[in-house]
Amino acid sequence: MKTQINNQALLIIIDQLADQLVAAYPDSSNTVLVGIQQGGVIVSNLIDKAIRNKIGNNKTSYLPFEHGQLDITFYRDDVRNKILAPDTMHLPFSIEGKTVILVDDVLFTGRTIKAALDALFDYGRPDRVKLCVLADRPEHRQFPIQADHVGKAIHTQSSDKLKLSVNDQGQAELLLITE
Repeated sequence: MKTQINNQALLIIIDQLADQLVAAYPDSSNTVLVGIQQGGVIVSNLIDKAIRNKIGNNKTSYLPFEHGQLDITFYRDDVRNKILAPDTMHLPFSIEGKTVILVDDVLFTGRTIKAALDALFDYGRPDRVKLCVLADRPEHRQFPIQADHVGKAIHTQSSDKLKLSVNDQGQAELLLITE
């Protein structure tokens, strides 16, 4: 196990993603940020915090996005193979007719995003869905899914695992686990 993106580098990437999202979605009243449990929630929380810090420092009229979390446990295609406990679902707003920025930590095969889209559409019909990921492993895609906003593309072996972890100091870092 080795650190692929340490906390300092991760926060720089998060800051860049926050800048991209604010620039790309100027109508924050019609845009929501939704983190996919579990790693996507960590990333979306960090993005939300970065956006709020930027807004607070600049005293602009821009408002932060509404922010929620999506549990995809029972939408996964491997749910039959494992006993899974559900995560927290928290969508305290309507997604109907809005732009949903779906956030995840690592885009690998695309299966998690497919499950997230299935879950999301049970809560309404957004105008559009955009995907924001901390790390993209593009060479391993099994579904025709790509991110609109990518923090960093990381090339790995298919047997490798990228895992977003929070260390003992409460700092997030992306770990590469090789087999």
